[in-house]
Amino acid sequence: MLIKKYLVKNMNEALTRIRYELGKDAIIISQRKVRESGIKGYFKPKLIEVTAALENNKIEKKNKFNVENKNEIDFKDSLDSIKKIIDDRKDSKFDKSQQLNKEINLTNTDNIKEEVKEIKDLLNRVIKNTNKEEEKDIVLEYLKDIDIDDELIKEVLTDKNDNIDEFKTYFKELLENEIQVCTESLSGKVVLVGPTGVGKTTTIAKLAGRLALIEKKKVGLITIDTYRIGAVEQLKTYAEIMNIPFKVVITLKEMENAVSELEDCDVILIDTTGRSSKNTMQISELRAFTQKVNADHIALVISGTTKNRDIQTIINGYSEIGYEKMIITKLDETSSYGCIYNIIKKAQKPIAYITTGQNVPDDIRIPLKSEISKLILGEETVC
Repeated sequence: MLIKKYLVKNMNEALTRIRYELGKDAIIISQRKVRESGIKGYFKPKLIEVTAALENNKIEKKNKFNVENKNEIDFKDSLDSIKKIIDDRKDSKFDKSQQLNKEINLTNTDNIKEEVKEIKDLLNRVIKNTNKEEEKDIVLEYLKDIDIDDELIKEVLTDKNDNIDEFKTYFKELLENEIQVCTESLSGKVVLVGPTGVGKTTTIAKLAGRLALIEKKKVGLITIDTYRIGAVEQLKTYAEIMNIPFKVVITLKEMENAVSELEDCDVILIDTTGRSSKNTMQISELRAFTQKVNADHIALVISGTTKNRDIQTIINGYSEIGYEKMIITKLDETSSYGCIYNIIKKAQKPIAYITTGQNVPDDIRIPLKSEISKLILGEETVC
């Protein structure tokens, strides 16, 4: 039996190739959807793998369709010879005829058994490959469900991780090696930067409350965010409630004076205006402020609800300022936490804090590696 596989885009293509190569007597014994091999295959449309078979006697028949006229005449002569032999054997004894039939039947039975075994082996391989492809699809779907960026999926996937449970074990180990967390408390001059709408002002109020009320540090607040309506009043209110000194500055000279007045504080938290990471002029102005302050720490504040395609833009835009750590906010406003992995991988900076709600100062904390890992894997939520 001749068995052959075809990798095609549709069944019409398969039938055309099978009829051309194997003839009309060929039969289709299986068909399944498969991906091209390698990581790139995950992002391309599936193909159809069709398995066709042709019995040995049909192969001979097909091959004889293309012989020349001379061969056809020789074939007819051969048939006449065979007929003569058969006629001659009619005169043989009955027991010899019976023995011959028995041998023929045994031969046919052996051939059938061998062909059945070939078909079984083929079907087992088809089932095994089908299950393998299905497992790969489950792993890919899982990574998409937890919101891992497509480019990072290509890096994470390997040909060895065809089982979802094995993959999760592998991915967890990978996360624990790649996640970086700042465990030390903040001190000195700390500047928070980031795009609009990520919650910098609320975050700096939470930080002030944590440092002053829980860690018992002397904290001072400065803001240069005079553009957003209500931002100054909001922070001023928090400062009054917590009995923390508060300064509003506009110019570089005012910034220098404010820092000087708060020099006896253990920590000076500086809130900045939200800037578009695409606006190089605004980013340059912000850098001038941070340089004038001579900041001890610069933290990029980025929301956990940020779209994957925008994360790299924000990280690249703010890299000019020279931030060395990150604060990921609004994790209570999302149901999947793959964005944390996307941010960590693209920024290559440690996480200083995460925020998980609106309560000041409760909903901010230094996360553990294990906590971040479980959030990304979907094993835990912040709520």
